[in-house]
Amino acid sequence: MLGYMNKHSLRDTIEKKLASYWSRSRKKYWVKGETSGHTQEVKEIRFDCDLDCVLIKVKQHGGAACHTGMRSCFYRRLDENGLAEDGVRVFDPEEVYGNQERHGTL
Repeated sequence: MLGYMNKHSLRDTIEKKLASYWSRSRKKYWVKGETSGHTQEVKEIRFDCDLDCVLIKVKQHGGAACHTGMRSCFYRRLDENGLAEDGVRVFDPEEVYGNQERHGTL
């Protein structure tokens, strides 16, 4: 998945060894899996040469990284027929999140 961080979420990620992010759309801090139980245990943290991009290698607990219930957030691909989906759905987001507004439509 791709997520955004601020100083607070990066500090907590380093200290707690659980991936934490800053939601730009909801303007709030969140720990991955706090609602779904699908947490990301931090195994390694790397930074790019400019120190403005972070790569976090995680062990995905619960089987899904995506709030849509898919194993990966990158389950859509562009092919000669347009946008196609080829991922694995691990859980039903309606059961986990209820009727909360979710992002990710084109």
